Amino acid sequence: MLVRLPGLVDPHTHLRDLEWSHKATFTSETAAAVAGGYWAVFDMPNTPPATTSRSALDTKLAAIGQTAVCDWGVYAGASQADNTAEYAAMAGDVCGLKIFNNSTTGSLLLADQPTRDHHYAAWPDTKLIAVHAEEDTVLDILALVRKYRKRTHFLHISTAREIQYLQAAREEGLPVTVGVCPHHLYLTQADEAALGAFAIMKPGLKTAADRDALWQAIASGVVDVVESDHAPHTLQEKQSDNPPYGVPGLETTLPLLLLAVSEGRLTLERVIELVATNPRRIWGLACPPDTYTLVDLNAAYTIERAGLFTACGWSPFEGLRVTGRIRETWIRGCKAFDGEQVLVEPGFGRNLFGTSA
Repeated sequence: MLVRLPGLVDPHTHLRDLEWSHKATFTSETAAAVAGGYWAVFDMPNTPPATTSRSALDTKLAAIGQTAVCDWGVYAGASQADNTAEYAAMAGDVCGLKIFNNSTTGSLLLADQPTRDHHYAAWPDTKLIAVHAEEDTVLDILALVRKYRKRTHFLHISTAREIQYLQAAREEGLPVTVGVCPHHLYLTQADEAALGAFAIMKPGLKTAADRDALWQAIASGVVDVVESDHAPHTLQEKQSDNPPYGVPGLETTLPLLLLAVSEGRLTLERVIELVATNPRRIWGLACPPDTYTLVDLNAAYTIERAGLFTACGWSPFEGLRVTGRIRETWIRGCKAFDGEQVLVEPGFGRNLFGTSA
């Protein structure tokens, strides 16, 4: 059964390139995006050089503009060194500000509340703030949302406690939205022994009870977005004595959600909300004409390395049999992916935000 899904957006990816081009490139990871059914992806700021200044932003905009094969946006990053003077010059050309409030990859951690408050106060309210906040740090960020009333998207929420905090915030009327990731929906701490370093991510895998709370939050409407947190690292890096955090996900997010449809855990309409309608609404995007993904809901296959476009060439979901195959991805009337090959050239993708949009 073939169905069309309109304009999929992943607002949480780490595309690498620049000083981390050995891990992946804008071309390879946007190819993974169209192979995963996405019209557009938004890139996080913690790949060096970190996107915390206008000059660093210009470097990234130029590079991704020349090489992306899907449409895109990029985030500015809040820096430990006070970069708030750069915000006015950056805000017009980004999809939002990312604030890392708990330990993660890179050097952009803001660990104290007064510093976070300073960045919240400085960021223009024309674009939202996206936050990495875990456990009780969620309450710290909600205090800032309550103080400044600035739209805030909570990324990769992973525990029942965090869901409780955010459900209460929604009931209070705070301007917050919630994202969760497929790896927290399908994997738990019980999978760590088998997966080894392929299970190392931030936030880490949680308990079965936490996983179940995320599914319930999807069912109840507390969760707005399922986002991949796509974060490729080379096999050599992941198999080293000090493996970095992060797993790829652009090519497996939609198949995993379609698997949930086949299992009766989700409706197709809810999947469309989670990966298309809601991200477009939250980031203020209109779906261009003839921009859609064609999926075969009845096609079953096993996720294998050989079929992946991501440069890292592995997935924590290798060996999992899913139901629902991406047959075509269309962007602005052009067939970008035909189920086997990427058909558009590097540079086809467009910036969805700012003066170059």
